[in-house]
This record gives sequence, C-alpha cells and structure tokens, in this order.
Amino acid sequence: LGDEQDKLVTISVNPSAPDYGTVIETLSVGGRNEAHHSGLTDDRHYLWAGGLDSNKIFIFDVHSDPAKPTLFKTIDDFVAKSGGVVGPHTFYALAGRIMITGLSNNADHGGRTALVEYTNTGDYIATHWMPTDDNLQGAIKSGQFADGYGYDLRAMPRRNAMFTSSFTGWNNYMMDFGTMLQDPEAMKRFGNTAVVWDLHTRKPKKVFDMPGAPLEIRCAWKPENNYCFTTTALTSQIWLMYEDEEGEWQAQAVGDIGDPSKIPLPVDISITADDNGLWVQTFMDGKARYFDVSDPFAPKQTYEKVIGSQLNMISQSWDGKRAYFTSSLLDNWDKKGEADEQFFKSYTWNGEELNLEFEIDFKAEKLGSAHQMRFGAYGLYGMERPWEAAAAAVNKSDKSSDLAAQ
Repeated sequence: LGDEQDKLVTISVNPSAPDYGTVIETLSVGGRNEAHHSGLTDDRHYLWAGGLDSNKIFIFDVHSDPAKPTLFKTIDDFVAKSGGVVGPHTFYALAGRIMITGLSNNADHGGRTALVEYTNTGDYIATHWMPTDDNLQGAIKSGQFADGYGYDLRAMPRRNAMFTSSFTGWNNYMMDFGTMLQDPEAMKRFGNTAVVWDLHTRKPKKVFDMPGAPLEIRCAWKPENNYCFTTTALTSQIWLMYEDEEGEWQAQAVGDIGDPSKIPLPVDISITADDNGLWVQTFMDGKARYFDVSDPFAPKQTYEKVIGSQLNMISQSWDGKRAYFTSSLLDNWDKKGEADEQFFKSYTWNGEELNLEFEIDFKAEKLGSAHQMRFGAYGLYGMERPWEAAAAAVNKSDKSSDLAAQ
C-alpha cells in the first residue's frame, strides 16, 4: 500500500489538538521487513523497532520533535553481532540499555533463540541464550520443557527478576497461517515455557511449563504485588507467575479465555494501573475482553466487545479512560479478503463500556498494516504544545492577554 514500505505513523490523540484523530506524520524506512514490535529507551529519547524477517532494527529520534520522529540509526548487522539471533521482537528499556528478545536463530530458523543487549544508541553489548535441556545454564527445570524459545520480556527490578515467554521460529511465523495450521510438524514447533531470570546477572533461574505458546507478559505495578500475567495463544489460558511466601517464583494457569476449544487466539494483554483489570485481545474473533483480576488467582471476565474482524494490540492511557486498538498480527497470518481489516481505533472506557471516538482505516489511507502503538507527548520532554504556543503568541498583543497566556 502507498509506497509499499514499512513506516512509522504518528497519530494525534490529544482531544484538544486541532488535528485530533488524524495522521500527522509518516516516516518510511525502506522495504518490507515484517515490521513488528517497538520500545522506548529509558530516557524516552529513542524508539527502537524491528523487522522479524529482515532482522533490521530502526532507531527513531522521538525527543527532538515528538510529533515528527526522524530515523536516527539503522542496525543491519543484528544477526552477526548477536551470534546468530534472528527475529528481533521485544525492545525493553533497562537502565541505559535496551534488551531485545529474539524469536529464532540463523542455524535452523527454529525457535531456539536469545536475549540481545544494546546501549540506548545502538552499540552491541552481549547475547544471553535461552536455557535448553542440553544447557540449562544453572536454571531449575520445574516441568517437562526447557525448549529455549523466546518472545516477550518484562522486568521487576524491585525483586531482581526478569521474565521471558516463548512463541515460534522464523520457519513458522513467516509461513501462511492456514498452511501452518494444517501442518502437524509445524504445530509442534511452538514454545511451551516461560523463564524467570536474575535481572542483574542476566542468568536464568527457573523454567516453567506453559503449554501453548505464552506470549505477552504484563507485571503488576504496585510494589506489594509481585506477580505477572501472560496468556497462551494455542490453549487460551491466563497464566500467573507469582512470588510465594518463601520468595520462590511459581506459575499456574488461573483462567480460560473464551472457548479454548475454538482457539480464539489471545494475543496482546494490558494490565490497568491499579492492578485490578486485565485487557485480553483475541485475534480470531476480533474481541477485546476485560477481566477483573483484583484476585489474580481467580480472573473473572466482566466485559467483551468486538472491535473488528481481527484484532491484535491494545494500549491504554494511564488513567484507564482511553484505549487504542490495532489490527495486524503478522503479514502471513492476517486474514484474507474483506476480513483483512487494517485499522487504528480509539475508544473511551468508563468502566462499563467501550465507546468509539475515532478510527483510521489504514488500507484507505494507504498506510499498510497497523501493528503496535507507543505513546508520546510534548509534556514528557518539557515542550509546549505547538497549538498552545501559537495561541500564546497571538494573545501577546496586549498586556491582559499576555498575563492570561502565562
């Protein structure tokens, strides 16, 4: 669509802005890379984004002018520098560094992979391989599996803990979705583990069995809540990783998502700022589901809404009153024909109902497939909003207006 290149799209979501609800900037990066996840550095100066197929990493300057990002650097030697890691997925901010999860490797393009560490500005630091049956690296294997697969990453510095989940390798995620579902061998090539790491030493400590490809990890915010959620794509379960009274990390399935027998395919999740709610998106039926997780061991679904024919990511505002949704999972996994809706949709949430504010049809706008979102704001960088600055300049025509503008 459009220039047939992957791109970073900037959308105005401030209701007071004159361009609210519109695309205000696009930045093409060249070619088709299977653009996927992105992540901000700890100082929010840079946004890192990766291509699961090309293995290129694009570092955008988002602090000089948050509404008009520029391409700061392209990393095209990720595979070589990392020692064979393929498919840069999650970009997670640590102190002065970015930790990247891989999905695959360049030896067999299967699911065994690693974490790769860089400086904020793109200098390689280290590779940390996932624990496997033949090399646990000192980790405790708590169940049947130690498959060495990777996907998402979250850290809990207050407990010196880091968590990773598992998906599948390049051979699968670049395959046509329907073809893969009909291939018994391909369906065996999915991760079934989550790993707890020592955050400081970057060493794996414990490997959990989580059958069915645990994907996104979201950890509780409050300092007294030492637990994280994830969901399994193929078995449609909510899993809880939690620290017990002895200080040991444990994991258990705590709930189902929809009808697991129909494989609704849970993809993205998001925990509310008060730790009491969990949004779960299911790709196949296009639904957003809200769970009451005030008791994390007993999630209860209290709401659901069809957002589109297919649904992937959610981002919610810190106050929980706004939720944003995008449609695309993977280029070869998205639905075909009319069901291949590609959108960005903005909703308000009052605790009982999602109400549509605006939507952008990415196909009609020739923008491609909408995957993931990250928030930015002028205020985060100590900048005045341009339309307010312009209004202030106009108002300085007399003393009273000048005082009002201050």
